[in-house]
Amino acid sequence: MAAPATPIFSSTEAPGTRQLWRFGLVSCGFVLLWVIGSAYGLGVDSPFDALLCRQLAAGSVWGLRAIGWQASVAATIPNLLLLNDRPTVVVGAPCDGLVLYALLAGFVLAYPGPSQRRLWFIPLGIAALWLLNVLRIMALALNHRYSPETFDFDHHYAFSAVAYAALGGLWLLWTR
Repeated sequence: MAAPATPIFSSTEAPGTRQLWRFGLVSCGFVLLWVIGSAYGLGVDSPFDALLCRQLAAGSVWGLRAIGWQASVAATIPNLLLLNDRPTVVVGAPCDGLVLYALLAGFVLAYPGPSQRRLWFIPLGIAALWLLNVLRIMALALNHRYSPETFDFDHHYAFSAVAYAALGGLWLLWTR
C-alpha cells in the first residue's frame, strides 16, 4: 500500500516555506507575463516604450526650463533633448526605466504584504523612479554640456548605480 500523499503546503512546514513558495510562483508568473507582454508589444522597443521615452524627454525639458535652461525636444525626434538648440541627450528604450518599473511591481506583488498597501506603494514607487529618471536625464544633459568626456561613464555606470540603488531602497522599504 502506498503512503498518503503529502500536500505541497502542509501545516508542518517551517512558517516561511509557504511564503517562499508564493514568492517563487508569483515571480515566475510575472516573468512569464513580461515575456508574453514583450512579444505582443509591451516591452522594450514597443510603442509603449517609445511613448515613455518621449514623455521622459518632455519631463526633462520641463525640469530644465524650470531651473532656467533653454531646453526643448527636437521637432523631428521627440526623444532628443536639446540645450540651447544643440543636441545633448537621446532618451532611448534601454534608459527609460521600464525594466525598473517592472522589477519594482513584480517584487512588491511577489513579496508578502497587505494588498491595500500594494495599491498605493506600486504607483508611488513607479512615480518616484520616474522622477529620479527625469532628474537623471536632466543631469546627463548638463553633464554632456559641461563635461562631455565623463558622459559615457556617468551614463553607463554612475547614474545606473543610482537608479538600481533607489530600486533596492524601495524594495527594502516594502519589506519593512
